[in-house]
Amino acid sequence: MRTATLRKRIMTGEPLAGTFVKTPEVTVIEVLARSGLDFVCLDGEHAAFDRGRLDACLAVCRALDFPALVRISSARAEHVLMALDAGAVGIVVPHVDSVDKARKLAKSAHFGDGGRGFAGSTRWAGFATRAMGDVLDQDAQTIVIAQIEEPAGVAACEGIAAIDGIDALFAGPADLSVGYGHRSQDNPDLPAALGRIGKACASHGKGYVSWVPDGAKAQEWAKYGINVFVVASEHTWMRQGAVGAAAAVHAITGD
Repeated sequence: MRTATLRKRIMTGEPLAGTFVKTPEVTVIEVLARSGLDFVCLDGEHAAFDRGRLDACLAVCRALDFPALVRISSARAEHVLMALDAGAVGIVVPHVDSVDKARKLAKSAHFGDGGRGFAGSTRWAGFATRAMGDVLDQDAQTIVIAQIEEPAGVAACEGIAAIDGIDALFAGPADLSVGYGHRSQDNPDLPAALGRIGKACASHGKGYVSWVPDGAKAQEWAKYGINVFVVASEHTWMRQGAVGAAAAVHAITGD
């Protein structure tokens, strides 16, 4: 079962490939589920996912046993609950730049006193067909990924990685570069940040995630300890395919 085992695969350091999904359309999920990708991350922060479209895409992911993370728009408890109840196996949470934020996030994503609210009639719970104990046991599959996007997050990454309930850190290369005052990812601060976050993850047995534009960059950045790669997005791949096809046709000379 791909969805049920994703957390274990992340935590044990297995190299995993996924992508951001920007188009809130179930057909995109169906196509990518046949691609060999290990997971998708539905981008609820920077794309046009309303609650209904998110719910539909997660229903297809669950039906196909295609692991789906959701990048939620903020760490607010209601955003965490909505994504998980709808069937996401995990969440990616932006702008986790302190230990306090990470601790609150971890609590809100897991069942317990003051934590995630329990409802038996959700997709996560099998729409009231499963015993409470079985649903609570499934909490062990939940993946909580804290995005490190600011210099403050890098400074706090060791403490964030140490928190129980935080399963992986996600280094945001573009946001980190901008946060350090740069206009491109070709700068000396980004490699230093990637290395420091990698050491924090390794020290505390956590997964390490980052965005990369392609497989070549994934192979290069594996040296930092990154094992989970969110590669580009379906937008990028559609554009790349269209550009290549158009260029080939336009190169026809008629000779």
